[in-house]
Amino acid sequence: MDAVLREAELSRTAVRSLGTLDARAAEPGIAGAAALLGVPVRGFAAEELAAVSVPHPSARPLAATGTASVAEAAALLAAGTEPGTDAGAVPGVVVAPGTGEPAAPPARARAVLLVPKRKTRRATCALAASVPVRSHEDAPGARLLPRTHGYIAGEPGSPPTIPTPHTTAAMDMHTHTDAHDLRHHGDAEVRDEKLIDLAVNVRTDTPPDWLRRRIADSLTGLAAYPDGRVARAAVAERHDLPADRVLLTAGAAEAFVLLARALPARRPVVVHPQFTEPEAALRDAGHAVGRVLLREEDGFRLDPAAVPEDADLVVIGNPTNPTSVLHPAASIAALARPGRTLVVDEAFMDAVPGERESLAGRTDVPGLVVLRSLTKTWGLAGLRIGYVLAAPGTIADLERAQPLWPVSTPALVAAEACMSRAALAEAEHAAHRIGVERAHLLAGLAEFDEVRTVAGAEGPFVLVRIDGADAVRERLRSLGFAARRGDTFPGLDRNWLRLAVRDRATTNRFLQALDQALLMGG
Repeated sequence: MDAVLREAELSRTAVRSLGTLDARAAEPGIAGAAALLGVPVRGFAAEELAAVSVPHPSARPLAATGTASVAEAAALLAAGTEPGTDAGAVPGVVVAPGTGEPAAPPARARAVLLVPKRKTRRATCALAASVPVRSHEDAPGARLLPRTHGYIAGEPGSPPTIPTPHTTAAMDMHTHTDAHDLRHHGDAEVRDEKLIDLAVNVRTDTPPDWLRRRIADSLTGLAAYPDGRVARAAVAERHDLPADRVLLTAGAAEAFVLLARALPARRPVVVHPQFTEPEAALRDAGHAVGRVLLREEDGFRLDPAAVPEDADLVVIGNPTNPTSVLHPAASIAALARPGRTLVVDEAFMDAVPGERESLAGRTDVPGLVVLRSLTKTWGLAGLRIGYVLAAPGTIADLERAQPLWPVSTPALVAAEACMSRAALAEAEHAAHRIGVERAHLLAGLAEFDEVRTVAGAEGPFVLVRIDGADAVRERLRSLGFAARRGDTFPGLDRNWLRLAVRDRATTNRFLQALDQALLMGG
């Protein structure tokens, strides 16, 4: 709890109450914490918590209590119902041993999650506050769903705890309480364990030596504040754009947060399955996010007609993570409308030979925003560097939402270096090499009757379906290999895995391990 308060830069005296599941309210740890803080414990029934939309749902608390996050739900529910709370107070801090998530506020206030759930081995804690809403304003924060939307896991008529893919490419506009953990990323599969990594899409043996040296040389200039003008000009020249159409960011992840906070959006839509961070950022900013779920039987290909006309912000990846589908540029451009922002995540486009189907550099598509990352091809995930390409007005709006000096000097030097002709030629060679190694992986996977791959993969990874893939993944871990679970992506379930493309020797060893893992399952 103290760590969560420090993260919010608050003292213990700011806490108004502790919220949790009513069945846990009398547990010694929670009662003792409340006594130490001098605040009451607010216990909420499982039905109340289940009716709350939480930004960071998890499958385990959903299965155990019917609530996708007890900590966030209880924090938001306590914050939203705290009487006489001013905007500067923090009425809802929740401690929920084992699980935690958010809730909703009354008509005259909205609950805001100040710190999302933070987990330790014994407890999960989230922190929320109540913010007054003027009578003429909508409250875009967390909201209570209709009572029929909440459910207790296992009761008759309850939906499955892990959703299955839709049978059609459907528009799903309700606020989601499903079991998809939008904050789960591939690095969690290999963190703190010595496994051969097929879970993270960063190219192996990177960054190259020449780039390491450039970054190391930049350390002599750390006493000066970062100056991004040269790197910005290099990115602009690389895409044949003026510099006022370029914004450098701390990776694509920062760009998603800036888009969610800086751009007005009444009805944002994310095309899934895809990278989950854009939806997570939109939800954290208080938006109710709609989903277009592409169909497996269509090869997860985009049908522009599936996106509703009134969507004023649309997010899609190309090539898409995790499906590895490369959508035609014309299909994506067909989504553009006057008054709509079209966000295309091209984080893996430099792994496609010739970057065909890219929209980077296009100025004729209204509302187009293209995101690029340098972390995957060049092995710079720890440095955090990416950029946004958009109309000057959009770039200015995003830049105003950035803190001062958002990109470090070493990251700026890396960005400039990766825009050189020699670097672009090296990236193109790597893209061709990835294509060869991907074909070898797909040929090996085709030997297994139990494995079905998404056709036409174009990225540095492939998506596969195996009945009981969650169990197969655990067996692979015992054999020394980490694969990316698929059930955290909306539109996929526990039967999907994403596999990064690696060199031939590593792939051959993996295919042997996969054979063992499948045999172990009978």
